[in-house]
Amino acid sequence: MKWMSLLLSFVFLKACGDSDASPKITLKPNANTYVVGDTLKVQLKHKKSLALAQVQYFLDDTPITLPFVFTAEKLGDHQLSATALMEENEVKAKERSVRLLKSSPPELWNYTIVNEFPHDAEAYTQGLEFDGEDLYESTGLKGKSSLRKVDYKSGEPTVNKPLDKSYFGEGLTLLNDKIYQLTWQENTAFVYDKNSMELETSFSYDQSKEGWGLCNDGEYLYKSDGSAKIWRLDPVTGKELDYIEATTHKTILTKINELEWVDGKIYANTYQFQKEVGVVIDPKTGAIERVIDFSGLKEKVDQIPSLNVLNGIAYHPRRETFFVTGKNWSKIFEVTLHPRKK
Repeated sequence: MKWMSLLLSFVFLKACGDSDASPKITLKPNANTYVVGDTLKVQLKHKKSLALAQVQYFLDDTPITLPFVFTAEKLGDHQLSATALMEENEVKAKERSVRLLKSSPPELWNYTIVNEFPHDAEAYTQGLEFDGEDLYESTGLKGKSSLRKVDYKSGEPTVNKPLDKSYFGEGLTLLNDKIYQLTWQENTAFVYDKNSMELETSFSYDQSKEGWGLCNDGEYLYKSDGSAKIWRLDPVTGKELDYIEATTHKTILTKINELEWVDGKIYANTYQFQKEVGVVIDPKTGAIERVIDFSGLKEKVDQIPSLNVLNGIAYHPRRETFFVTGKNWSKIFEVTLHPRKK
């Protein structure tokens, strides 16, 4: 792996008697992007007349020792900073953003259709998840949002609970006999009893401003918010504990939408991407490990005026297949996934 060197000049100014008391930071050369395996080298510069002691560098809030090699850190954007003692006063350098990308491109995968089943073309699908043979679905749009239990073979809802017209339904997941359902811009997540499907409680979002997709690993919830971030949540309090950013070898991918947890990975739809694709994300680092090409599915459903994008991916553990649909799609497709043939 190529070793890169970043020269950071931290200029520390005296706390008193200076017109600009804020320390400054500059990049030389003007580059701030790294890949896993690269080395970060930082040089601290200051006025020769100033004596600095106990210099400490930080990546986000974690102290680091230089030179620093990027290894198992979370991918995405990080904040680099430093503190030092100057004349018995602690001073800080302004933070500088550095971006860490995946070192290799994601694998390209395709699908094979196993079955096609009817799907309610009036359902603006936002969340989709199996619990045994029961398929649960959350639908969106104000005045049309709902929580449903669906007979996937017929496409008919066996339970259909409309949301209040003021809410726009979003992602859904099931954990510990609870159903969790997000709303879009209403800053509210609903929690239902799985058996009765009656509303039990709700919680508000924290730093994330919107609700998009939702899944769980058996212990925690994972929530997308329309950005590159996927937040890990406490399922009892709804508190956001931390986040990852969905990242490739070239960029940070935004508009991560509906989520599904399968075998330790997060499968996600992407909203309004250039074509119908899904991505597979490492929940520890945010690395996009696979890109799944779902092109061709949208052309197989009724081409109605309200037809919208691919959204909805649910794994059936017993059948070891994925069920995929979209917003206002007339079909749901049972598919297997496999690497693209070279």
